[in-house]
Amino acid sequence: MALGFARAGFNVIYAIDNYAAAVATYRENFGDHVQQLTIADDTDFPKTDIIVGGPPCQGFSSAGVRKHGDTRNSLVATYADIIVRNRPQAFIFENVEGFLTAENGERVFDLLAPLIDAGYNIHLRKINAAEYGVPQHRKRVIGIGGLGWEPDFPAPTHRPFGAPGTFAKHLNLPPTPTLADALAGLAAPDEALPGSPQGHFAKPLRGVDAARAAVLLEGQTMRDLPPELRHDSYNRRANRRVQDGTATARRGGAPTGVRRLRFDEPSKTITGGARSEFLHPTEARNLTIRECARIQTFPDDFIFKGALADQIQLIGNAVPPHFAQILAESLARQLASLPNGLPSSGPGKLLSFIPTDSIGYSPALRSVTDRVLELFGNMPAPAHLALASLPLFANATS
Repeated sequence: MALGFARAGFNVIYAIDNYAAAVATYRENFGDHVQQLTIADDTDFPKTDIIVGGPPCQGFSSAGVRKHGDTRNSLVATYADIIVRNRPQAFIFENVEGFLTAENGERVFDLLAPLIDAGYNIHLRKINAAEYGVPQHRKRVIGIGGLGWEPDFPAPTHRPFGAPGTFAKHLNLPPTPTLADALAGLAAPDEALPGSPQGHFAKPLRGVDAARAAVLLEGQTMRDLPPELRHDSYNRRANRRVQDGTATARRGGAPTGVRRLRFDEPSKTITGGARSEFLHPTEARNLTIRECARIQTFPDDFIFKGALADQIQLIGNAVPPHFAQILAESLARQLASLPNGLPSSGPGKLLSFIPTDSIGYSPALRSVTDRVLELFGNMPAPAHLALASLPLFANATS
């Protein structure tokens, strides 16, 4: 987020995190206005126009094990409290899609209720970063709020493809860049650290990993391997019952496991496990750390600190800088047109709530959506929701 806002011309004046590798990486790339600390109720923050935050997602992420009651989840309420106390003109909130149903949706209300009561007008939507020119399918929840004014939510800029449900979206827009576009110009990776650019190295695969790579074609996954080459847990997990909201590791159905990406499509989501899970489209190796950073739209001169496990985790957790810049530029245009001394009396409202662009809702997401519309329903329902609720009529034929 900091990189995107800096590119859009903002002066980023303060940053906090409790993850040492994140703090070291920030300091390396942006300067010393970063602190490693645990937020307390009396933590002071400088006066600023915008507060941007992504409370830790480990309690919610569908890519990891969910923990009911995870104390990190409470940082959503802490984030809302920071905004209420400091009253910036605008805020941006980012989290994984599992945020919407975590703790039966309670974290959604931890975010919305105090901020709307404090006068913020808010959009809360799940987006796919591929719709904004990021060369990967990456679904995330984005909140945008304005204190006493109504912010716009940036319109998509690209037509995604290569994933279920994307074939008919934004047909008038240019296609999302592909993996080939993201990796263009990178030379063959080094075989040893640190790589050039940093992180662009790959050790040759050996044993069963090499055997899997020899078999898998572009776009294929673990399910396309012969049984003797699958992970031991694959068949055991393949037949488990699907439980709504359960993390991938505990979910029924065959997990994808290792996957060979395709050059002619946007990448799948880059996570902290991407370096071990994703194979290069045409070479017998995993993606490099730098290739993962490229897919996340980081420039080659952005330096990641910490151990290798820290570096890939930082990349996997990050908001793609390209998408962050789109958010920042949209806010910059709107803030420039606001009158000075904008009043903020009275409560705000929920301008839009779009938890999915699909007609099909899981029971958990439907329950949360119904509660949101009941509590903050002074807004038009998303078009696909209104359409889905209409009765169907057809002329009878003989």
